Amino acid sequence: MRIFRLAALLIAALFASIAMAQANFPAPKEAQWIARDFKFHTGQVMPELRINYATVGDPKGEPVLVLHGTTGSWQGVMGPTFGGELFGPGQPLDAGKYFIIIPDSIGHGKSSKPSDGMRASFPKYNYEDMVDAQYRLVKEGLGVKKLRLVIGNSMGGMHTWIWGVKYPGEMEALVPMACQPTEMSSRNWILRRLIVDTIQNDPEYNGGNYTKPLRSAQFASVFFNFATNGGNQALLKAAPTRAQADTLLDSRLKGNFTADANDVLYQWASSGDYNPAPGLEKIQAALLAINAADDERNPPETGIMDREIKRVKNGRYYLIPASSETAGHGTTGNAKWWKAELAALLRR
Repeated sequence: MRIFRLAALLIAALFASIAMAQANFPAPKEAQWIARDFKFHTGQVMPELRINYATVGDPKGEPVLVLHGTTGSWQGVMGPTFGGELFGPGQPLDAGKYFIIIPDSIGHGKSSKPSDGMRASFPKYNYEDMVDAQYRLVKEGLGVKKLRLVIGNSMGGMHTWIWGVKYPGEMEALVPMACQPTEMSSRNWILRRLIVDTIQNDPEYNGGNYTKPLRSAQFASVFFNFATNGGNQALLKAAPTRAQADTLLDSRLKGNFTADANDVLYQWASSGDYNPAPGLEKIQAALLAINAADDERNPPETGIMDREIKRVKNGRYYLIPASSETAGHGTTGNAKWWKAELAALLRR
């Protein structure tokens, strides 16, 4: 009973922190829009693709598109470390000035996804399909003529690069974070493929027609998160002994995991053909790329960002220094590290 009471207190604290963050800006308004006859890159057409989204601020404000990371949704953007640092009065994306649009990408949140019923027969979507759905929501669903800013983190950052290449005249500024504008490769892809393979090779997967939640989906997700997120210094601080490391790992493996295995598989597989590199010279908007020095998925020592940012005519690169307070790939999820840079970009 003590465990259940503790869990209840933790959940209550989480919602309280989100509520406190939102108290600084208008409450989000959630809605859904249907993209009819949506054509995927495979040629498959879905008669009705549901796009769930939330908005913050007055529709008359300057429109800003905010894009979430893999397995996330619009709700994750509302927490104290992101929305709480950005959407309040006087903050860089003050909801009194900006109209903030946050869609659930295909396969995520309440947007159309495999677990709605189609399971493994759901169209195989990729990042360009996800961006096309976002574009249709913005243009057809909301009637936005031009975006002031497109900003995204991790998967949302990769989507931001695609927006700049595919729809170069549709925004004034771009801020891709925790990503690189090159082909999915190296550790980043190897570990993503391991998630996909782990689920598909599970004897209970049954071609996507499993009859109970798959333990393999949780195990692969925990493995991936430790391998590619959190930061070396921060992880050492959290688990400086074997006993503490075991406790941390056990808590993740035994944690409440509600994600559907097909949804998880699709979410990670969708990044396989990501590669905006051939079109970087097409980008017209002012661009600020932000990464963290301890980002495990996008290590700066490869020199990729230093090389590729030179191809963006209005591009600049900001690297957040590593410390025991940063969180590796998760660093950019805390806007305190980069919101001054965003504010400077918007003033410019």
